[in-house]
Amino acid sequence: MISIEWLGVATFRLTIGDMVVLLDTYMDREPGAPQTGISTSDIDRADFILVGHSHFDHLGGCDRVARNTGATIIGSHETVRLMRDLEIPEEQCVAVAGGERYRLSEDVLVTIFPSQHSCIWATTKGADEICLGEQGMTLQDRNAVLQRRFARRQGDQSDAARIISAYPRPRGEGGPLAYLIDTPEGRIFWKDTSGHWTGILRDIRPDVALLAAAGRGNIDGEPIQGSLSQFMAREVDLLRPRRVVLSHHDDYLPTPSPRKHADTVDPVRAELARQHPGVELVDLAYLEPFAPLGGLR
Repeated sequence: MISIEWLGVATFRLTIGDMVVLLDTYMDREPGAPQTGISTSDIDRADFILVGHSHFDHLGGCDRVARNTGATIIGSHETVRLMRDLEIPEEQCVAVAGGERYRLSEDVLVTIFPSQHSCIWATTKGADEICLGEQGMTLQDRNAVLQRRFARRQGDQSDAARIISAYPRPRGEGGPLAYLIDTPEGRIFWKDTSGHWTGILRDIRPDVALLAAAGRGNIDGEPIQGSLSQFMAREVDLLRPRRVVLSHHDDYLPTPSPRKHADTVDPVRAELARQHPGVELVDLAYLEPFAPLGGLR
C-alpha cells in the first residue's frame, strides 16, 4: 500500500509499505501563520528524507527529523554541507547532483535529476496573469535584483523576516533536484519548485506527478512568457502523468494578506482542463491520506 500526506509547502510524507520517505521537511509554523497540524517534533519515524533544494521552506527542520529518526538525507551538496554544519553524521548524508540512482529498498528505486528553481528575480503575478520580459539576464543582473530586494528588507522586524533569518542561509538554492520514485505500484515524480529542464522532463513518464505551483515558472533557465497556470500545463504536457498533485500553493508565513488555495488551484485546474482534460488534478488538505497511484491500473 502506498500513500502520501501533504504536510505544507512542498513537503509530503510518502509511505510505501513499511517504509517512510519524507519529501522535504518544512512543516514547523509560527503561531501567526496558518497551521498544518504537524511539526517536526511529531515525526518519530522516517527512513529517508529527499530534499528538493536548500531554501528554508524546504530544508528547514531536516536536521531535527534526521536526529529524531536516524533517516538518511539525500540532497544536493549544499544541503549536505548545511546538515553537516548542524552536526548531522556523515553516514546519514548522501550528496547528489542529478544523474544518480539510489535504491531505497529491494523494490523501490529513486532516480535523481537536475532541476531549476522558479525565477525569484523576475516579476511574479497571480496564477492566471501573464508575465512577460526579463529574459537574457546575466547572473550578475539577477543577483543585483535580489540584492536590492534584500537591502530594502534590512531592518524588517516582521514575523516573516524573523522566521527566515532564524534558518541557516544557503548559497543560493543549492542546486534544485527532482526525483522519480519507482515503486511496485507505479512511478511517482516529485519536485519542489516551479522550474525544469525541458530535455529532462520530456523523457520522464510518471504515473503521478507531485508538482509545485508557485512563483514565476523557469523553463531552461528563463522565466516563462506567460502565466503560472500555463507553466503548469506545459509541465504536464512534457511529463504526461495521469494524475497531478499540487503543492507550494499554500500560505506558510505570517502575512497581512494570506494567499488562498483557490487563487492558484482554480486557474491551474481550468488550464489543465482546457489543455489536458484526461489528467486528474488533486488538491489535498493538510494531513489528508491519499493513495497517489490508486485506481490508475
